[in-house]
Amino acid sequence: MSESSCYRFEGPKASCTSQYLWPALEQELTNLKFGARARVFDLGCGNGALASHLHSFGFDVSGVDPSHCGIQNAARHHPDVHLELGSCYDDLVAKFGRFPVVISLEVVEHVFRPRHFARTLFDLVEPGGTAFVSTPYHGYCKNVALAVTGKLDSHFTALWDGGHIKFFSIKTLGTLLTEAGFRHIRFKRIGRIPALAKSMMAIAQRPAD
Repeated sequence: MSESSCYRFEGPKASCTSQYLWPALEQELTNLKFGARARVFDLGCGNGALASHLHSFGFDVSGVDPSHCGIQNAARHHPDVHLELGSCYDDLVAKFGRFPVVISLEVVEHVFRPRHFARTLFDLVEPGGTAFVSTPYHGYCKNVALAVTGKLDSHFTALWDGGHIKFFSIKTLGTLLTEAGFRHIRFKRIGRIPALAKSMMAIAQRPAD
């Protein structure tokens, strides 16, 4: 994930995606009914805003991100969580172990080698555990709407340093996670009406050994 090391985080605040992604994630985590201090790993933790938010709910959060300024912001503003410089191309299991929950929100679209990302994600999840992966949603109706309204250039911008380089549909993200070994994958489309959703979240299970 070294290609994302130039991604800039100007401060400790959460991005605009937190307004619709975090409530959906919180509901899913509530449904799983974890006990106190459940361990969570944040793959692509950015400036630590989400990790700190989850810590406030009682989770024990660790994570990595390849952005130097992101980790510097996290260390400065969110010292309550264990976040380090690192990426999906590192041997994260050897360093951190496995977790009942692994979260990666709005990360996979920045990764040159998504299958490597998915394998690392799978390895980090303990048998029987759950992964949450979100990425901007793409589907026929939304893509047509972008074209008709003249917003393709702004949506698929080539001028954003560290920006999106992969564009997933439910089918392609589902294929990626299935190839990695995940099962019982379901999707939630989040933000706006489903056909024009801003993002989608995959909830995927690692089979129990």
